[in-house]
Amino acid sequence: MSDEEEFSDDILDSEEDEDDDDDEEVGMDENDRSGEIKQLTEVPQNIKLKANIVDIACHPQKNVIAAGLIDGNIVLHTYGAGEMGNKELTNLAHHKNPCRAICFSETGEHLFTGAQDAIVRVFDVETNSVFRRFCRKDGMPLYSIQPIDNFFLATGEDDGQVVLWDFRMQTPIACFEDNEDYISCLVVNKDKKILLATSGDGFLSAYNIRGKKLEAQSEQFNCDLLCAGIFKGGTKVAVGTNNKALNIFNWGEFGNISDRFPGHPGSVDCMVVVSDDVVVTGCEDGKVRAVQLFPNRFLGYLGSHGGYTVERVRLTHDKAFIASSSYDQKIRFWDLSGIEDLKNEDVKETKEKHKQLNKPVNDFFADLA
Repeated sequence: MSDEEEFSDDILDSEEDEDDDDDEEVGMDENDRSGEIKQLTEVPQNIKLKANIVDIACHPQKNVIAAGLIDGNIVLHTYGAGEMGNKELTNLAHHKNPCRAICFSETGEHLFTGAQDAIVRVFDVETNSVFRRFCRKDGMPLYSIQPIDNFFLATGEDDGQVVLWDFRMQTPIACFEDNEDYISCLVVNKDKKILLATSGDGFLSAYNIRGKKLEAQSEQFNCDLLCAGIFKGGTKVAVGTNNKALNIFNWGEFGNISDRFPGHPGSVDCMVVVSDDVVVTGCEDGKVRAVQLFPNRFLGYLGSHGGYTVERVRLTHDKAFIASSSYDQKIRFWDLSGIEDLKNEDVKETKEKHKQLNKPVNDFFADLA
């Protein structure tokens, strides 16, 4: 992701007054003929911000969302549907450079932020003050952040470094240099033992956190690996790429993919796991899609950012909504309750088809009598 404005202020200002319902429709890929998933529950209104949004994070316990902006500001809002509405809580202006990555701690007490200046800041959410700040000597601009527990976190840098921190200390506890391009995404498994890193030079790397070593690395793919999610009870990993596909790995077998699911009409820039077999992806075409894995199929799309690339998708703490952001300077919310119904309907249709196919021949002709 470039830190330069990809859309001029004039273009954005010209669209500011357009109705949210007038988002342009973009064409479907021939492998994705799924339609729009019906929104069954009222969702919070869009949150409109004054600058391009680079990253967003949902509080793990409250209806609070944070946004890191291209101008360096960090804005926190409460959100709610109907009369609850949205309300700005605070605007933090501690970064002078674009805020590239933000994430709440496990408890929500702290907000970790990383900027182009290579400095990690730890904000106390209650006091809205900087609790800690640290950086790596000769460190590169930060691209991604992943908390591991209440004190440990990992950061990914522009030049491929993966760094482990104990934020009670001023220096890193480990630094890995196994990649040569930006670390696009960091994901930690449930046991907090393995950290996965996707990179722009086409590698998926698995790091042993306690052993402070590279555990395994995939073969190099001829594409950028942009995002990742762990699903199927920790046995599978899905990786989004810029060649319109999801690469699937078996856990512990990171050398090469076990499956590949093409079909997105553009690069898969972000994703979040919402259940054991469903991920929500943000795509270059501006759509937020629900994708079922095993069986691999598109369930449909939740909504659109009107053709702007979806930069981030996050799951709210109660798993009721997806929050997404894009260059339209809006955080949008999408209802997830229709996904399970859609899965159940599809299963019922499949069973009916199998029933008809397996029907005895004599019974078939008897029905025609």
